[in-house]
Amino acid sequence: MRRIWRGLKLGMKSLLLHKLRSGLTVLGIVFGVAAVISMLAIAEGSSRDAQERIRALGATNIIVRSVKPSDEAQATGGRPSRILNYGIKYDDYDRILATVPTIRKVLPIREIRKGIRRLQYTLDGRVVGTTQDYAEFNMLQMERGRFLTAADNEKYQNYAVLASTTAKTLFPYEDPVGQTVRLGTDYYTVVGVTRERESSAGVGGSLAAQDFNKDVYIPLNTCKVRFGERIINNRSGSMEAEETQLSQITLQVANIDQVQPTVPIIKAAYEKYHPKKDVEMTVPYDLLLEAQRAARQFSIILGTIAAISLLVGGIGIMNIMLATVTERTREIGIRRALGAKRKDITQQFLIETVVLSGVGGILGVCIGIAIPRIIVYFIPDQKAFVTGLSVLLSFGISVAVGILFGLYPARRAAMMDPIEALRHE
Repeated sequence: MRRIWRGLKLGMKSLLLHKLRSGLTVLGIVFGVAAVISMLAIAEGSSRDAQERIRALGATNIIVRSVKPSDEAQATGGRPSRILNYGIKYDDYDRILATVPTIRKVLPIREIRKGIRRLQYTLDGRVVGTTQDYAEFNMLQMERGRFLTAADNEKYQNYAVLASTTAKTLFPYEDPVGQTVRLGTDYYTVVGVTRERESSAGVGGSLAAQDFNKDVYIPLNTCKVRFGERIINNRSGSMEAEETQLSQITLQVANIDQVQPTVPIIKAAYEKYHPKKDVEMTVPYDLLLEAQRAARQFSIILGTIAAISLLVGGIGIMNIMLATVTERTREIGIRRALGAKRKDITQQFLIETVVLSGVGGILGVCIGIAIPRIIVYFIPDQKAFVTGLSVLLSFGISVAVGILFGLYPARRAAMMDPIEALRHE
């Protein structure tokens, strides 16, 4: 240890004799390490953001949604039907429950775009007919009052739960609980208000983004009775009619291991009854696995690109150390003449390269941790997360690069003939 400490002090002294050259050499390692850490942080942040959105759908959930069929599929007997009838039926709902034994919970949903009114206030929002489990499935928390109950659904109650933005728009100065809102031609008593919830982003092409803050939740049976199954829209003088019984069914199994075996059973329960392909299935667990695979590939690509700059920094270290060996040839000859062994010369030059790469690695780590914070500060939507593994990996690689690219110059210095070295001018 005493010998290494002496070599370290001598190495620092030698490097400080050429401050500018040593500083420029270190910069290659600094930028390489900073690039690796910051790029991996951005990749990790984007990956976690995508995976969190998918996890919000529930890893043990299977989502079956109604989708509007294509124009070709809509045509019946060569001509389009005047009333577009599509999507999940109550028969599908009953059939799935009867044939799929692994289902632990089920959540039927009917969604209707509707004007929500109260006195002079109005909001174009979404009326969601559902059951008491909706809040749990979608992680909704109550700000005031309560959510819907099983009794509300069984008794066809005209009760409504307002989402955060809906409540603020219709009741800017009052407590909504106990008041009434108008949906269509009917009035509903407000029994609760949900807290503001971040909108969910769309997941690939499988699931559209949802804004939970402009909703009104009413019992599913009440929705069925009050609004029926046929929705008529008058647009620009033309009438469009759609008939849909359920917009979505979310099925929950007991654990992740049951997801894959359950999917084909559910598909078999509805697929043959929907030749128009007006029902599709989304499996969040599959999306999560795909997102994790894509994240790994993205991290590898970004890490490889950033590692190239570390390689360039290592080449710079080798170039400088070769020049240093040439400049210090006479010094090497004197040390060999005084009894220094080849391993002592090798050790001395390796210490100097490790000092260069180590100092560059430490500075690179500091800058690499700071860059993602700066990016997130100026671009709030961008996610970045620095992991301890990326810091240790980057610093370890920088030291390894120093040893690897310093080994040849150190070996070359050690193999010099002492007599020839002493004659060098």
